[in-house]
Amino acid sequence: MKRFLIFSFILIINFSFSQTLSVEENFTKKEVYIPMRDGTKLFTIIYTPKDISKANKYPFIMNRTCYGIAPYGENNFRKKLSPNKFIEKEKYIFVFQDVRGRYMSEGTFTNMTPQVDHKTKKDVDESTDTYDTVDWLVKNIQNNNGKVGQYGTSYPGFYTAVGTLANHPALVASSPQAPISDFWFDDFHHNGAFLMSYFKTFPVFGIQKTKAEKESWFNDKLLKPTSEDGYLFYKDMGTLKDGVDKYYKDNFFMQEVINHPNYDEFWKKRNLLPHLKNISHAVMTVGGWFDAEDLRGPLEIYKTIEKNNPKAKNTIVMGPFSHGGWNYDSGKHYHNDIYFGDSIATFYQKNIEQPFFHHYLKEDSKTPAKFPEAYMFDTGKKEWKQFDSWPPKETEKKSFFLNSSGILSQKPENPKTFSYYISDPNKPVLSSENYKDMNGFTPKNYMTEDQRFASYRSDVVTFTTDVLENDLTLAGEILTQLKIVSSSTDADFIVKLIDIYPADEKQNPDKPNVVYANYHQMVRSEIMPARFRNSFEKPEPLIPNKGAIVNVKLQDVLHTFKKGHKIQIQVQNTWFPLMAINPQKFLENPYLATKDDYEKAEIRVSSGSTIEFEIIK
Repeated sequence: MKRFLIFSFILIINFSFSQTLSVEENFTKKEVYIPMRDGTKLFTIIYTPKDISKANKYPFIMNRTCYGIAPYGENNFRKKLSPNKFIEKEKYIFVFQDVRGRYMSEGTFTNMTPQVDHKTKKDVDESTDTYDTVDWLVKNIQNNNGKVGQYGTSYPGFYTAVGTLANHPALVASSPQAPISDFWFDDFHHNGAFLMSYFKTFPVFGIQKTKAEKESWFNDKLLKPTSEDGYLFYKDMGTLKDGVDKYYKDNFFMQEVINHPNYDEFWKKRNLLPHLKNISHAVMTVGGWFDAEDLRGPLEIYKTIEKNNPKAKNTIVMGPFSHGGWNYDSGKHYHNDIYFGDSIATFYQKNIEQPFFHHYLKEDSKTPAKFPEAYMFDTGKKEWKQFDSWPPKETEKKSFFLNSSGILSQKPENPKTFSYYISDPNKPVLSSENYKDMNGFTPKNYMTEDQRFASYRSDVVTFTTDVLENDLTLAGEILTQLKIVSSSTDADFIVKLIDIYPADEKQNPDKPNVVYANYHQMVRSEIMPARFRNSFEKPEPLIPNKGAIVNVKLQDVLHTFKKGHKIQIQVQNTWFPLMAINPQKFLENPYLATKDDYEKAEIRVSSGSTIEFEIIK
């Protein structure tokens, strides 16, 4: 979680929009404990417009969160009630709730609360807590119009997504934003590989409170930077095991992580996707193409709802944002060095999010709003696109070969030829050159960072097209099939999709120190442990010097590689300190690896390896 993490609820609440309404002058504030069906009471704050009446009724907009709903106290008012100034301006009944076990609410906190079979009336999970909250609100807050919408970004996005399963008739609109769907593939892991960059977040999620709390009870456990150079913390820490032994022996969530290195029942029951059924109301899932924390979640949640819920009014929005970036506007919109346009967050808030909630909460919740199925931003052309489906139907699959000559081509070389390199866990490939960014809860700039620093290393192999003669637009999923031979019994494989700018690319006056000529912009990347190549549940060692296939699925893109640019694929085996180092020696539990387990590996990538794109015709 999160660079945005401890502060995510602050950002979601105290956004730096110019103030359009005085909250204290226009709303009354009420703090209540709402009882759940098992007797647990959840602390809830309700802001009601002062002009509400029988003749002027309002719907609810609800945010359920594990990050606190400060300020507490009925005489203490928020400066902003919504990250969206257009939503706040037209007024709603704004509801904020601490989920179970967090801050002022009762109960015990569980990460990614598993959905349960509701065999008795007292069986509870996040969907029942959502139902019970909605039911209490519509029955107890006078002069509401009987409609409830919900939203949330990041972990609150998960609470919104699982809240779609409440099936309360008053719940008519949900917007999961940067939602987590499964901790094995999002946030703390990517395909089961542990994100070392999340190491500093564990006090937020792995320490239970012992009483009602208005302040963060875990603050004294947060790890402080040791230097402006964030890389030094991870370098000096040693292995993941060293770090856990030093900092997190009593952290319940970290202990759960290191004791469940495979995709076992502990993780499976926290996978939300199989439960997304019987949804019939409006759902607008929102994500950022450069969200370093929760990119997979929005895509998979949208696709799963689309597949399993024909009655749902289902929409997806993906913009050129980092984690939660649509919640605040910075004027000129950059991600790291890359400029994407002006006021893009404002466009989203005014033209997409506000009309969504207005239609379903204040107009006609039964009639679909006039929205495209997919509102997607092309990160190459730098413009919004609308599609009737996602991925678009008007695409064709094309495979490119990773030829040993270093050429990425639709024409294969002899598959018996190989690209060869040596991977050394003791000398890992860095994930970024932004050392200060490594000090944050999670880095974000690497998602579009210039990858020239990696391409110059001998343990990174590159495959590059000729200069493109025409624009080429990729839209949808990307699948890499690596045919490899390794001298080791284990290895991680990282695949990066790169947009290489022309050698005469002009400078940007906003970024005078950035060389855009030949800039190697990362468009998408992913990691796949070879141990899980056949099964996430039952890992298997590589057989030294024998061929194996490792499939690396990269998340969706909508990116136009422009005429005059090149497409490059980079393949490597370490990605530090973003990802924990694989010792390259097969262990039953790689999280317990010591430096003595680290082994160099000779890696060969066959020219028969391919990457498959969905290309718009």
